[in-house]
Amino acid sequence: MNETVIEEMPPRVRPQQKATETVFALLFAISFSHMLNDTIQALLPAIYPVLKESYGLTFTQLGLITLTFQCTASLLQPLVGYITDKRAMPYSLPVGMGLTLVGLLLLSQAHTFPAILIASAMVGSGSAIFHPEASRIAHMAAGKRRGLAQSLFQVGGNAGTSIGPLLAAWFIVPHGQAALSWFSIIAMVGVLVLFQVGQWQGRNLHRIHKKRAPMSGSLSDAPATGRIAFAVAVLVILIFSKYVYLASLTNYYTFYLMDRFQVSVQHSQYYLFIFLFSVAAGTIIGGPVGDAIGRKRVIWVSILGVAPFSLWLPHAGLLTTAILTVIIGLVLASAFSAILVYAQELMPGKVGMIAGLFFGLAFGIAGIGSAVLGAVADKQGINFVFHACAYLPLLGLLTVFLPDVETAKEK
Repeated sequence: MNETVIEEMPPRVRPQQKATETVFALLFAISFSHMLNDTIQALLPAIYPVLKESYGLTFTQLGLITLTFQCTASLLQPLVGYITDKRAMPYSLPVGMGLTLVGLLLLSQAHTFPAILIASAMVGSGSAIFHPEASRIAHMAAGKRRGLAQSLFQVGGNAGTSIGPLLAAWFIVPHGQAALSWFSIIAMVGVLVLFQVGQWQGRNLHRIHKKRAPMSGSLSDAPATGRIAFAVAVLVILIFSKYVYLASLTNYYTFYLMDRFQVSVQHSQYYLFIFLFSVAAGTIIGGPVGDAIGRKRVIWVSILGVAPFSLWLPHAGLLTTAILTVIIGLVLASAFSAILVYAQELMPGKVGMIAGLFFGLAFGIAGIGSAVLGAVADKQGINFVFHACAYLPLLGLLTVFLPDVETAKEK
């Protein structure tokens, strides 16, 4: 019905309305799809204790599984973003979810370490297609609320990441690895939703061209090219700080709890869910707050503000550990939306490439970090990993070198 009304509106009104209004229905659809996609992906690290026990895997091998998944996504995402900046592909999203579905089914039947790696690579490939193009649609539907749009998109993914361990505790731990195939229903729902999203994108491609036009006073002509490159380098280091620290918690928090506090496998999944749910809750804060007070201030607080709690964490008891991880999740989660929108405002017209680059960096850095941390855990113990990673948020001090986006815009 709404589509009929839009078609009957005068042509001169439609482009302006569509370019400035926030299309919440699309944002909720893409956020919901992100939740489905990342729920499936979160099942992989959530079943690490099952895989470790079933196949006698080492922490290094678990790290290599994460590395395979994350680096597949990392290497392909910037390429996907670059290609779709040049040529729109509205139906690439259901194709990406289809690859994730295939990877999930393969993972449910994988009984050797190489087979697990191949299945992980398939899930990573689906993620590589999904994230940059879904982020572009969030940008298209954002109107003037870019931070809010990216936060809504991100909160779906973080909600899915938090739900994954809970589903693993309820279904996979009691019933085994083969129970992963049950979650193919989630992927099928995602394909159907994303097909509808692709139809909307196909009808609204002119929004991309509207966004590509450089804004008056944007940072494309404010700082010199060298300053933009330096700012991007700082953002990359901040991404490194955030995602290596998150990798230590997402992939090894359960083992840390089992080793230090003798928590059972099933109960460790509940603690992981609490942490990841706090990440999901915190994500929604960063975007709208960044719209209101500026991305740079949000980046300051979200990275450096975690340091006191991360330094305290390795010395805390079980209850305090759970509380600290909630605080860390809430604060740290706001960083990515602010960093992504900040980078897109530094280089307007390259929405897909920037989304692919930063999502790819997030996945790749997390994957490499997980592999390295796994090797360190094998040699030094899991407690040492948490002591060492506690200092990573101090890299947030580098935020001081970022140019002021809002000041540049006002000039």
